[in-house]
Amino acid sequence: MNALMQKLKEVAQSIIPIIAIVIILDLVLLKLPFTLLLKFFIGAFLIFLGLSLFLVGVENGLTPIGQELGKKLTKKNNLLLILLAGLALGFIISIAESDLHTLANLVEFTTLGQIDKYLVIFGASIGVAVLLAIGIIRIANNISLRFVLLVLYGIILILAIFVPKEFIPIAFDASGATTGAMTVPFILAIAFGVSQLKKNSQSAENDSLGLVGLVSGGIVIAILLLAFLKFLNISFFSTFLAPNDFGDISLTLMVQKLQTILIEIFLALSPIILIFLLFVRDVSKLLFKKHLLGLIYTYIGMVLFSIGINYGFMPLGKEIGEGIYSTNQFPLLLLIAFILGFVTVLSEPTVHVLTNEIEDITSGYIPKSAILLSLSIAVGLAVVLSMLRITINGLELWHILLPGYLFAFVLSFFSPKVFVGMAFDSGAVASGPMTVTFIMAFSQGVAGMQGGSNLIYNSFGLIALVAMMPIITLQILGIIFKIVSTKEAKNVNK
Repeated sequence: MNALMQKLKEVAQSIIPIIAIVIILDLVLLKLPFTLLLKFFIGAFLIFLGLSLFLVGVENGLTPIGQELGKKLTKKNNLLLILLAGLALGFIISIAESDLHTLANLVEFTTLGQIDKYLVIFGASIGVAVLLAIGIIRIANNISLRFVLLVLYGIILILAIFVPKEFIPIAFDASGATTGAMTVPFILAIAFGVSQLKKNSQSAENDSLGLVGLVSGGIVIAILLLAFLKFLNISFFSTFLAPNDFGDISLTLMVQKLQTILIEIFLALSPIILIFLLFVRDVSKLLFKKHLLGLIYTYIGMVLFSIGINYGFMPLGKEIGEGIYSTNQFPLLLLIAFILGFVTVLSEPTVHVLTNEIEDITSGYIPKSAILLSLSIAVGLAVVLSMLRITINGLELWHILLPGYLFAFVLSFFSPKVFVGMAFDSGAVASGPMTVTFIMAFSQGVAGMQGGSNLIYNSFGLIALVAMMPIITLQILGIIFKIVSTKEAKNVNK
């Protein structure tokens, strides 16, 4: 009960700023519809309760199960077994990720069915499977994370040259959506379990992070490869209408949607439950009950969270985007975009999972508050960049992504190893369900009002920017930590 109360307190601190911003916008600028506001407040309460239960569930269920599985895999000392297990786990966990289904449905809707959602889902899941296996092998064999990342993003750059530009934002957005609330805790736990078998504690600390970042890059490659091989093929992009599926949701429609949410989240958890029953059954009865209760909390929490997002946050996000754009005040649009990005990331379930994991791995050396501040600044800037891309004619997504990732890789040679892995993991987890729904609805509201010849292209790409910016800010944080630590060491020696 104490753990739940602590999580309730943490989540309240994350949700209250979002509520305050919406109230201020309503009173001062937009005069939002009462029904939308009422649904928003109901949604906020459900998110508050759901996220709290989810975090308690992850702490007692997903994380220990994943850690135990990681240890069991490496104890077998069988590279082929580890490879096959990584492939199977990556595929079955990611294929049921609810955020990925949300994005895949949106892609199918906005392309008028020319891209089948199941191609996106299966493609992303294959990317997760392959890179999870490669990532586990990297940890077990002490291969440099920086080297693997350079190869990975080199392949992405080459593929991006040869595919139509419309697929680039879809691929990067799919990457961010797949590393969601179900996939991330399990991948982090497996990485931690594998790395803890190393005798060198410093090496174990460095290798505990970075696996999520590798997996997210694999998803981009998988989607771009499908487009390159013509499995994904779209014609006449410019003739499509702007996506408009973030409208107000009636109570009847929400009840129907609830059935889908219950099934999707159960499917997302069912592979982990099966793994728990098959591979982690030799724990004590007390631990067994604790892990099982954790899984139940995770399920209930994600159901409540998803209802709150779909019923209250998504419709209001679109309304705010359209309303701010209608004021014709460009600086105000950028300011609101930054503030929304800054505070919304604090409500991402996987952000809290990662920051807690980092604090544990580094024994508190890297405080959670510093990571959260860096992530908030990063996501705020990412939403601003997305608004600039939508509203400035001729500004392409790759004009931002290419120099951004080049800068990120330059920073990786100066930032401590643990921060490099942390940065790429943070980029993946920052684009969770709150971003995929609330912030993306805000962005697409602006894109719909902006119009233009290629509304589909402008409507995607936000998640790609959200995934990139934390890689930069977290590595800058690492360089700052390095400089401060060096100065402190010199002072001690004096």
